[in-house]
Amino acid sequence: MATTDSREPSVVLVTCPTCDHSVPQNRGSRRIICPKCGNFYDRDSAVDELRQIRRVNREKRTSNEIKDRDEDKDKSGGTLSSIANFFQNLGPSRKVKPAASQPRSDSQTSSHLSESSSKGSNTELPPINHSQTPSGKQTPSYNVNGPLSPRAADKEKSAGKGDNQRVNTWAQQGDTHISQITASTNNNKLVYPVRTKTAEQLKEDVLLAKECGNWKVVQDFYATTFESFLEINATFKRDPSKEYKTIEEPGLKFELVHIVFEVLQKLPQEIQKVVLKSVINSLLKDKRDHDSRIHWPHTKDDLRAYLVLLQNPQFENFSTYVIFAHLLRQVAALTDHDHHFLVHWMKGLKKQVFQKIIKRLQNFISIRLFPPKPQDLPPMVKCTWWIPSATKVLALFNAANNLTSPTTVQYTDFYNPMLDHLDLMAEYYTWQNPSSCAGFSFCQYPFILSINAKRTILQRDSEQQMIIMARRSLVAKVQRRQMPDVGMLFLNLTVRRSHLVSDSLNEIARKQHDLKKKLKVTFAGEPGLDMGGLTKEWFLLLVRQIFHSDYGMFTHDKRASVHWFSSAQCESYQEFNLVGVLMGLAVYNSIILDIHFPPCCFKKLLSPAVVPYNNPQAMVGVTTMSIEDLKTVQPDVAKGLQDLLEYDGDVEDDFGLSFQVSVTEFGVMKTIDLKPNGSNIPVNNDNRKEYVQLYVDWILNKSIYHQFQAFYHGFHSVCASNALIMLRPQEVEMLVCGNPILDMNELRKVTTYDGYSPQDQVVKNFWEVVLSLSNELQKRLLLFTTGSDRIPVGGMAEMTFKITRVGGTDLLPMSHTCFNMLVLPAYKNKKTMKLKLIHAIQNAEGFGLE
Repeated sequence: MATTDSREPSVVLVTCPTCDHSVPQNRGSRRIICPKCGNFYDRDSAVDELRQIRRVNREKRTSNEIKDRDEDKDKSGGTLSSIANFFQNLGPSRKVKPAASQPRSDSQTSSHLSESSSKGSNTELPPINHSQTPSGKQTPSYNVNGPLSPRAADKEKSAGKGDNQRVNTWAQQGDTHISQITASTNNNKLVYPVRTKTAEQLKEDVLLAKECGNWKVVQDFYATTFESFLEINATFKRDPSKEYKTIEEPGLKFELVHIVFEVLQKLPQEIQKVVLKSVINSLLKDKRDHDSRIHWPHTKDDLRAYLVLLQNPQFENFSTYVIFAHLLRQVAALTDHDHHFLVHWMKGLKKQVFQKIIKRLQNFISIRLFPPKPQDLPPMVKCTWWIPSATKVLALFNAANNLTSPTTVQYTDFYNPMLDHLDLMAEYYTWQNPSSCAGFSFCQYPFILSINAKRTILQRDSEQQMIIMARRSLVAKVQRRQMPDVGMLFLNLTVRRSHLVSDSLNEIARKQHDLKKKLKVTFAGEPGLDMGGLTKEWFLLLVRQIFHSDYGMFTHDKRASVHWFSSAQCESYQEFNLVGVLMGLAVYNSIILDIHFPPCCFKKLLSPAVVPYNNPQAMVGVTTMSIEDLKTVQPDVAKGLQDLLEYDGDVEDDFGLSFQVSVTEFGVMKTIDLKPNGSNIPVNNDNRKEYVQLYVDWILNKSIYHQFQAFYHGFHSVCASNALIMLRPQEVEMLVCGNPILDMNELRKVTTYDGYSPQDQVVKNFWEVVLSLSNELQKRLLLFTTGSDRIPVGGMAEMTFKITRVGGTDLLPMSHTCFNMLVLPAYKNKKTMKLKLIHAIQNAEGFGLE
């Protein structure tokens, strides 16, 4: 709608009927899409004065001028150029230069498409409701669930058509058969046109077209197929007579969809332009009811059409982004119920197709954020809805990926590293303060943020908390009229090596309010200034002692190579709290710990991700576990339970089990009921699933609840931050334990030398030996030299690694893990180097400390 005054100003105010957002524009220009929400303006509500101006201008034109205009329009892209302009907010009227008549190359055509999509035009949008098919006949719009728009209804009445039945004839071209579409307002039944083209027939048509140079049959097939959502379903729906209204079955010929788009990429550019025009028509048709409001989908057919169009490889070219953005907006604006269907249907996509769509969406977001040629895209202020729409559609694919087991793609495939260059804290504060910073934030969709971005947010949030704590300490000192000192800005721990655990417990308990400060460690009786080495040594020694089997806090499963919490009851669980604090301090001080917890431990650590406020009795660290989780903790027990589930005989007679579990604590056997009166309930074929679930829950949740509760609160006492909500369990593990993926070539780039130079033959021999080792031996070498077999989250570039020369070729290599230093003798040849190095790393005790 628009408002004018009696003085006929040169600028009018145009208001979106959906969000009521108003923007000024010059009289005579047309604005079709709202720059705020992306919805359509009501074309029927144009100002009468503007209509009169256009009518007068049309009457003044001569027939020759109209002919010239049509020729120029054909040369410059014709209907495609006009429709592309429909997707933009037109500014002041500008003339478009006609293109030259000579044939264009592919690159020239892409450039032309880009220009036509980014520049305004005086060309009025041609009618969309009745578009021309390749045969010249009109293809009518259809509206199954609602009445026609007022304009279309008037046209039908003037043509003598009734409202109860609409019968239309579709053109016959190539394999296209004449059929009828009947849409009754009483029973809403729809008869699809018959489309029988197969993938093999399409390939044959393409081969014949290449031989004879006549592409008419192929072009007609593509133009008709994508002309409307109805045609898309007629071509790709497996059985048009079925509705396919279940989430399990979309009813699409996915293989045919793949072939159609694969062939499309190799077709002449003119056919690809025809497809884009047809796609535009299908997106614009019948998306309004009589109130001119967005109204879709009419049926599940629309959802199928969206799923097909998302696979169109043409949207990889940024010259088509205006059209792609409109498709994404429509998909993003669907209801939750329709999203539910789409998510489950997306699970059926092949991995290769799934990955391509994800990459296409990521590129769309990246190029919109950081366009290589900003002039080729509409201004950001006019399309602020592009990125939110694309991100929401990407969220649907992420949800579909999470529903599959194993997942179709890795969760890291959803990372967009380009977002690392944004103002991440601004994104975080927008997310945290929706009332004062309303707007879209990528933190709402954390799956798209890389682990580096999340670590940055977590650490900067931690730094802010550290600054606040230090400021409070300073104010308290001043108020007590005490002299402030530098030490008050740090968490200073003084411990004795002989009483490492007890001293650490006491220090941490005494300085709970300082845990968010920067950590500094001092070993009692030892001179030295902690520049990072003493802190790392404290972590290494403490972890080694706490996780030792003789200490009794954790059990170790050799097959799974992980530690787990001992279920033995304790008088105090302070040591478990200390381990949690230790992990939290490691995250905030960028220290990698050589801790091997199973993945389910980190899932429990985020259950919930934020500690319940002011409720110390709230249940924490409890989550639903499966037998797959148990396999990572106690694989032998998990195998026994799996065998019980798969047993074909009589479980009750052959196994003689009851709903109980037996455990040994300090040499004493205990029997615990898994459910009330469990000792009197036999396990049989009917209730064995319940028995297995209760058994798994007891091992991973109930038997260690108090131990894990202390561990949970210890970790969150340091890491308490809303940023944890954005993290996956796997990402928490990476922050604590580092990245398990090694690249020794990257380590070589950051290595420094003392007594050697990179050109020395000894150094060259060393790296040749290291690169020839197996991945397991490379991990052992890293563990031997750094105290961990993993690298920082940011990669090797964040590491320091030093090789120091020492005399005596009979010596084995040595290491100083607190400084990431390898002491390497100058061995005479590569064979000796390899033998000595492997012998050292395979026989190092503990962390390889001297």
